[in-house]
Amino acid sequence: MNRFYRRRRMVALVGSLAALPAAAPAWSQVAPPFAQLFRQTRDTPRVLALDAEVARARGLAEQARARPNPSINVYAENFAGDRTRNAADQRQTTFQIDQPIELGGKRSARIAAGEAGIVAAQARGVDGRLAYATDLARAYAGVELAERRIVLASEEAEAAGADLKVARALVGAGKEARLRQLQAETELNSLQAVVENARADRSIALARLSALAGAPSAYTGVSESLLDRLNARPPAGPLDPLQSATVRAAEAERDAAARQVTVQQRLAIPNVTAQLGVRQLRVASGPAIVAGLSVPLPLFDRNRGNIAAARGELQGAEARAASARLDAQANARVAFALVEAADRRAAAAERTLATAQEAYRLARIAYEVGKSPLIELVAARRSLGTARGVVVDAAIARLDARINLSRLQGVTITGDPVQ
Repeated sequence: MNRFYRRRRMVALVGSLAALPAAAPAWSQVAPPFAQLFRQTRDTPRVLALDAEVARARGLAEQARARPNPSINVYAENFAGDRTRNAADQRQTTFQIDQPIELGGKRSARIAAGEAGIVAAQARGVDGRLAYATDLARAYAGVELAERRIVLASEEAEAAGADLKVARALVGAGKEARLRQLQAETELNSLQAVVENARADRSIALARLSALAGAPSAYTGVSESLLDRLNARPPAGPLDPLQSATVRAAEAERDAAARQVTVQQRLAIPNVTAQLGVRQLRVASGPAIVAGLSVPLPLFDRNRGNIAAARGELQGAEARAASARLDAQANARVAFALVEAADRRAAAAERTLATAQEAYRLARIAYEVGKSPLIELVAARRSLGTARGVVVDAAIARLDARINLSRLQGVTITGDPVQ
């Protein structure tokens, strides 16, 4: 792995020097190590959206503590009309204050629902940050893997070029037909096209990483190898799937939904409006105190529809929480199995690569001395290229398995906790 990584750094260096006239500050655009990059992504749109959800929940919780506002009323009586029958001095003016009084624990239910909403938003935020860390790790490793594919394709094209020189020499010596040289040239052209495709894939991977990280300008490479870090990483410790971020978020949403059912049930209880005022009588020497009480009659609207809707939402939240628990338990078992299988697959791929390298070396020697045809050399080189691709595919599977396990553990691929 270290050999591939050093070769990748050399390829990246050559590419950066080639693009230097068009992009002078290229060195400053290299993505930092993954842990540092993840800490720098707090202002990315995905993270800001999660923070906005928590801020929204806090605002709703604050509003839930508000009490009903009083209202001021002014009434005037006998200030106009038929003065021949009603004395003008019978005018009355009333100043009144109405104060709604919530009954049945409506305010306490709203406050509890608001606090549960904050907990749910925070739990969703942690789960969302873990999902973002997973995507960022895949994008970061995608650049490294794309660069390794460039190295592998370049090495295979270089080997094909060396085989073409041997074929030309044998054709010049009359030991091979002209057709063999043309076949070798065709093979080289095809491999050069593969190299260009690999470079295009690297550009795509860099663009994805830059967009996901919210970089103001496109990165030109990455500064560390996540695959090499996995080689030295100790085995994963115990894992409680029921404490995963996804399960916690689902359970918090279920609790918030249960609080909303209570809120809707309390809203069915009528409120009382207390009235207190002062009435000024023109014919009297002083004001009169008036008081009243207003109670609505729940004859038509008993909030049954909202209660049924809240209960339906609670049932859905309970089902999602149960599903999240089952998925987490299954994913935990699968994650450990995939990590072990990926490690064994990577080891087998390395052995396959060593065998393919030896087979190609022997096939090249046999072709140079004229003991085997060109088709056997081409087949051996293709087998070597396939073996190298198998190594890269095994590395991808290994990294993906570790990323999935890290998310279940609530940490990033580098072991940093996500909160």
